[in-house]
Amino acid sequence: MVTMETAEKALKTVYLGVVANQLNVGVNPLLAKIKQTTSDVWGKEIVKLVPYGLNGGIGAGTETGDLPAAAANNYDRFRLELKNLYGTIELSDKAIRASQSSVGAFVNLLDAEMEGLLKASKFNLGRMLYGDGSGKIATISAQGSANNKVVVKNVKNLMEGMVVDVYNGSTDAVRDGLKGVRITSVDRANKVVTFGNSAGATVAENDYITVQGSKDNELTGLSAIFSDKDLYGLSRNGRDWMKSGSKSNVGSISFVGMQSAIDEVEETSGGTIDMIVCAYDVRRFYLDDCMSARMNVDYMNLDGGYKAVTFNGIPVVADKFVEDGTMYMLNTGDFKLHQLCDWRWLEGDGGRVIKQKAGSATYSATLVKYADLICDKPIGQYKLSGITA
Repeated sequence: MVTMETAEKALKTVYLGVVANQLNVGVNPLLAKIKQTTSDVWGKEIVKLVPYGLNGGIGAGTETGDLPAAAANNYDRFRLELKNLYGTIELSDKAIRASQSSVGAFVNLLDAEMEGLLKASKFNLGRMLYGDGSGKIATISAQGSANNKVVVKNVKNLMEGMVVDVYNGSTDAVRDGLKGVRITSVDRANKVVTFGNSAGATVAENDYITVQGSKDNELTGLSAIFSDKDLYGLSRNGRDWMKSGSKSNVGSISFVGMQSAIDEVEETSGGTIDMIVCAYDVRRFYLDDCMSARMNVDYMNLDGGYKAVTFNGIPVVADKFVEDGTMYMLNTGDFKLHQLCDWRWLEGDGGRVIKQKAGSATYSATLVKYADLICDKPIGQYKLSGITA
């Protein structure tokens, strides 16, 4: 007979390893390439001493002249609070009791919940990787045809089933009646989002949507690295090595333009671009140029079982969460996902991971990871935007 004890054991010994591996390497090719480490984690923060520039204690001189004066390495200190990443499954007492007499039925029940958790976690981790940490996943352009409908500027980060909060774009306060609402429909053609429950709330242009409780609590992704705002607790004023390369309004993509960006990174930072990540439309433009130039398209197998086309031996990967018309050229060796520990079940009294929800005939288990992303050398990355056919 299946018991809560056997369910606990299954979650800890069978499912945890599989889920952790999938969330570490199975989200997308970029995350699979980034090293994950527990170094530089102090309590609830990441505190990292980062060198930049060159050691100044070198020089040439005469045979009997003075030796070069010592000039130590240049260092700056990054400071970033660990982000709390959660994923929760829920099982009803009725469903558990109905499957207690059949191991197969209970395994199917757990499998279904874990597959749902994996799908949602992969979606949100992949999305966060390209965000700026603010948690904003869509900006509202207008009220919809009903008070539970809104028109958004982009639906890339939205999916049916998500539970979200809607914020006033002027005050950053949650709109009345639009906290913890669930998305029931996403009309991708017309960019209309429908909520399953609403208290008659209205929205205005430039209001924005976040995943429930996630405002300012998400990973410090690529958008933060390529912005002009402070980064990792430091101002970029006077710190040109913290400013990433970029070119906007690129227009038609070209091999020369791509190589120029790579050359600029190598000249300014001494780094090497080893991965190119772009939007799906940009990959189509690139392949079209290859065919127009009658060039062979080479393919490469990447870690995690991914496959990519290449540019001069560099993998070119398309990702749904990259903004249309955008291409990132990255040195993935400069990125680290600093974490307190790998994925773990949140444990209660006695080390139990399955807990009854207060006032409810349901049980829940929560997967947790405390981590954030740091790029040691922002100057070694490049962004092309405004790419068209």
